[in-house]
Amino acid sequence: MTANKSTYAPAIFLIPNLLGDTPVDNSLPSLVSNTVATLSFFLVENEKEARKLIKLLAPNLQIRDLSIREIPKDSDAKVIDELITPLETGHSIGIISDAGCPGIADPGSDVVSRAHARGFRVMPLVGPCSMTLALMASGLNGQSWRFTGYLPIEADKRAKELRALEQRALTNGETQIFMETPYRNEKLFKEILNCCQSTTRLCVARDLTTEREYIRTKTIKDWRLENVALDKSPCLFLLGR
Repeated sequence: MTANKSTYAPAIFLIPNLLGDTPVDNSLPSLVSNTVATLSFFLVENEKEARKLIKLLAPNLQIRDLSIREIPKDSDAKVIDELITPLETGHSIGIISDAGCPGIADPGSDVVSRAHARGFRVMPLVGPCSMTLALMASGLNGQSWRFTGYLPIEADKRAKELRALEQRALTNGETQIFMETPYRNEKLFKEILNCCQSTTRLCVARDLTTEREYIRTKTIKDWRLENVALDKSPCLFLLGR
């Protein structure tokens, strides 16, 4: 199936992006490319990154003929209604984030919510999601888990939050997933080793889907014996028992 607007009612298409420097065929099925090739309207996290993906997936599209608009932060219903005006005239819209799936730790959910409220179709397309990929490969509990996102920047608050996440993981068996800005990965990793109990298990998942992919799960005790270089790469941390 492709998003042929002459055949199907207009819809919001959630278009996944690559997680890093990797061949398209490794992460995105042909349906994603086929759908992008039919669209003229896009709402995106970052216009430059979206243009790169569109050129990669649909090289025959003339970028200058497309409407590519960034999704503003903290948009109200009036602003979003203006953004999704093309739906009212029979044109589908693609939502693209900088990496992974729109609406999951990335912009797009407010637009999707408004589309539902207005009665328009919403169609998620298959693609990579760093949280689920890391969880799949971690060996930690995949039945009950929580994505926390970024931890507090202040050292004391971050340490307190780490201990709370660990306690939740140990008490309820709920896997705790969180992340950090790449250039602070090393610092956060060291703080995890300092704050958490030696028997708690930690998974480090870096550069998912790329040639540099690194995924390891060990106890905090064993991690303390390792010399790990996380560089300045996208990385997820998962705590469990």
